[in-house]
Amino acid sequence: MANKVAIIASNGDLFSAYKVFNIATAAAASDSEVTIFFTFEGLNLIHKQGMHGLQVPAGREAVAEGFEKANVPAVPQLIEMAQDLGVKFIACQMTMDVMGLTKEDFVDGIDVGGAVTFLEFAKDAAPTLTF
Repeated sequence: MANKVAIIASNGDLFSAYKVFNIATAAAASDSEVTIFFTFEGLNLIHKQGMHGLQVPAGREAVAEGFEKANVPAVPQLIEMAQDLGVKFIACQMTMDVMGLTKEDFVDGIDVGGAVTFLEFAKDAAPTLTF
């Protein structure tokens, strides 16, 4: 079995960002090949402007403040850490087309592809996770 971790990021809130990038960086630091497929609201996690205003689930503001108090890196730093560890980012072409977005709307270093692109990677990944 390959040492691959496939992650689908389809939610675009702050908590989803921390889940996605925590798992991705931990797996990459453990010598796994990691690819994240960003689709629908998940594109917010790598959107140049969107990543700075990710929503916090209602009633969970204290947890968001806890991230800061615990010195957990902010989302832009988590993205940089993931990319430095070799995590591959794929932005969903179909979702980008529907939302009128281009590659330039996102952080540098991403790939753009469809579900088939991601599935080619994920077919022998274990685990495959969705957030």
